[in-house]
Amino acid sequence: MSDTMLNQKWTAGSLLCFAFPTLVMMIFMGLYTVVDTVFVAQFVNTDALSAVNIVCPVVNLTVGLGTMLATGGNAIVSRKMGACRNQEANEDFTLLIITGAVMGFLLLLAGTVWLDKIIYALGASDRLFLYCKDYLAVLLLFIPANILQTLFSNLFVTAGKPGLGLGLSVLAGVANIILDYIFIVPLGLGIRGAALGTGFGYLIPAVAGLVFFMGNKQGLSFAKPKLKWDIIGESCFNGSSEMVSQLATAVTTFLFNRTMMGLLGEDGVAAITILIYSQFLLNTLYIGFSMGIAPVMGFNYGNQNAIQQKKVFSISMKFIAGASVLVFAVSMLAGSRIVGLFADETSKVYGIAAEGFTIFSYGFLFCGLNNFTSAMFTALSNGKVSAVLSFLRTFGLLAAGILLLPRILGITGVWLAVPAAEGIMFVLSLICLVHYGKRYSCF
Repeated sequence: MSDTMLNQKWTAGSLLCFAFPTLVMMIFMGLYTVVDTVFVAQFVNTDALSAVNIVCPVVNLTVGLGTMLATGGNAIVSRKMGACRNQEANEDFTLLIITGAVMGFLLLLAGTVWLDKIIYALGASDRLFLYCKDYLAVLLLFIPANILQTLFSNLFVTAGKPGLGLGLSVLAGVANIILDYIFIVPLGLGIRGAALGTGFGYLIPAVAGLVFFMGNKQGLSFAKPKLKWDIIGESCFNGSSEMVSQLATAVTTFLFNRTMMGLLGEDGVAAITILIYSQFLLNTLYIGFSMGIAPVMGFNYGNQNAIQQKKVFSISMKFIAGASVLVFAVSMLAGSRIVGLFADETSKVYGIAAEGFTIFSYGFLFCGLNNFTSAMFTALSNGKVSAVLSFLRTFGLLAAGILLLPRILGITGVWLAVPAAEGIMFVLSLICLVHYGKRYSCF
């Protein structure tokens, strides 16, 4: 990304325009992820939908590794570009891509060797086992591509091509939707077809990213890498909050599945799957905005531009506040319709999920600020604070809620776990912003 693009006098309009491609990209990724599960629910059955959620922790681990390298490395690369150390930035970027690819192939190998053991360890019942195996066996083949596309989707912004990331995400999403239908319905591949559609959705931006950065002559591009363990370590540590977040999501998904299986059986697992995927879709507005402006905050920090940093922070706070109210309103007004996309209104699964959605929705009032705060500290190379916040929010408080609240309130306790965790984290996020704000020129 050119210095001119990052080093400018930001207004609300220019900052939103800058973040817009990443924001839309994340929303679209959320949409096609939800469409993927809708196809499974509508054209296979809700047991297959439950199976997708049972093996979801494997996907969380994959996305976590890619996002950790992407966000942590992005902070390093954008900081060095801000300091006019472009050759170092290219070398570090290349090293991160190679590291991501190696991680992907190691996960593919391990997952294939221990496939059955992994599925049972994740809590699959005998009724769900074959669905889980058919889905995960195919998806494992695309894990390296998933990590690479996660890296490239973040680094296209730093390379000054946020529109390219958006375009590829749209293309991948459309291809995923079309292939899902072809593989599941006419070809009758069932849940394996859904995995194939998702896998090709990973593959398109991964291949396109490799081609783009191989041919890019200006700005961020591939260069002969230098093996710098400190860069890999700093990237992993600085992006650890995102990894913590994904690992925590994997564990809490497991806990949700186990709790719902105990309370309401496979139908309960299908219901919580609907809410989890709906939450991901509605959260993409915050995630996309936070990812989109991260290079700006990292550049201003590296360039010591306090005036623009304060302006960017102020605009961000106003956007997050407005978006939080909007997402909450949408979730309250359209929750039952969202559930209806997955399950027939006469089904038991629909009744369980629709009832829970009303309570679950209150978490959206708080999670916008929580997402932004964690992403901001990552962009400012303060991985320690970001990791602590992410750990408390996505694991510590949420896991405690899942384990404790259902024992007291039954199924209502399951729905309250997320709003309770987000509400407590909202207060902690505000405290951290006030405490560290002056250090990073936010106030």
